[in-house]
Amino acid sequence: MRSQEAGCIAETRYSPAATLPRWRPQLSVQSRGLLLLSLAIVVWGANWPVMKAGLSHISPIWFSATRFATGGACLFLLQMLTGTLRLPTRRDLPLIASVGLLQMLLFTVLGAIAMTTIPAGRSAVLAYTTPLWVTPAAILLFRERLSRGQLIGTLLGLSGVAALFNPLALDWNNATLLKANLMLLAGSLCWAMCILHLRYYKGDSSAYQLAPWQMLVATVPLIALAYVIEGPYSGDMSRSFWEVILFVGPLATAFCFVAVNAASMWLSSTSMSSAMLGVPVVGLMMSVVFLGEQLSLSLIIGVVAILGGILVVSLAAVRR
Repeated sequence: MRSQEAGCIAETRYSPAATLPRWRPQLSVQSRGLLLLSLAIVVWGANWPVMKAGLSHISPIWFSATRFATGGACLFLLQMLTGTLRLPTRRDLPLIASVGLLQMLLFTVLGAIAMTTIPAGRSAVLAYTTPLWVTPAAILLFRERLSRGQLIGTLLGLSGVAALFNPLALDWNNATLLKANLMLLAGSLCWAMCILHLRYYKGDSSAYQLAPWQMLVATVPLIALAYVIEGPYSGDMSRSFWEVILFVGPLATAFCFVAVNAASMWLSSTSMSSAMLGVPVVGLMMSVVFLGEQLSLSLIIGVVAILGGILVVSLAAVRR
């Protein structure tokens, strides 16, 4: 009897059904990075016409300061409530400084000032020309190797940017317009430096843990800069103003910066910079629909080329 029971127990314990592992769907690191990046691209693209609307309620530097103050406050509160707030380590400080000052402060304030002169769609295109800087630097300085698919996709995306940014249509005699265009290109260079830094330097904390401290580093000098240059706080506190701030702060700042910086740690620099070209595509289309900006032939060609380039680079990254 005991031997029969033992046999039953052994059958149960070592039956094929008992030894089969439970299947749990898991996303790879690259897939998580692409998912976060896709969501951020859509939100950030929509953010350009929203920011253009917001600049009618507040001056550009105060707008940038308010954006990071509200976004950072949301993340500090969330991390305190969930018990995930932690002080950065010494190794985290370079990432806090580069992202806080270059990507958040300089990129955002240069874009906001330029957008007072340039349409939202064109501003988005020029601000996201990061592959012009990232791809050559990644290859020459960091020996990043591109597959054939990544190279084709990058060149296709850059051809789309060239179609959208037509130097022949630019008024080279308008100093204000030229200055605004140069501001956007400078902001793009700042972001490119951050993409490379995030990819090749590893801190002790995650992008989520670092984000509130990076926003704090951006907010404090922005407030001082806004007060010196633009005077007392300029927000009109209207309902439309708060609608813009609630979108730009918690969603387009708190969520998007965390998502993009996390993806920058998981994906190659070339994949990141090429995929980010999706932001001006979404921004342009949103600007056409909601702000009435003109839809030209060069716009259509550029959008198709950029989307094709993103698709090719993304598929190549997943295969690798």
